[in-house]
Amino acid sequence: QVQLAESGGGLVQPGESLTLSCVVSGSIISINHMGWYRQAPGKERELVAVSTIGVGGDTKYADSVKGRFTISRDNAKKTVYLQMNSLKPEDTAVYVCYAFVQSGRTRPGSRWDDHWGQGTQVTVSS
Repeated sequence: QVQLAESGGGLVQPGESLTLSCVVSGSIISINHMGWYRQAPGKERELVAVSTIGVGGDTKYADSVKGRFTISRDNAKKTVYLQMNSLKPEDTAVYVCYAFVQSGRTRPGSRWDDHWGQGTQVTVSS
């Protein structure tokens, strides 16, 4: 089984910063990409940032967070981070970690699956 553990959410004022972390654990063979989504009340879940693991990997951001948010990762620790600067009230949402993971005790019988964390609340308010 694969688990995603998120941390770092909280309440901040506009203009302040937060850093989110997500650790992937379990019988992991390989991870193709990791990232962050968010969902605000009354809105659909949207991509915030995603990064493909490995040499030549691609990084993408939502237009609304470009220049303010930075996604990074530690492949050895199977951890992805989201540095959020210059936070705005419209950034308020539940932020959910995502990973596309190959799991299993051995490669024969292993499988690739989408995995999601439980989410961490980020509230930006004055």
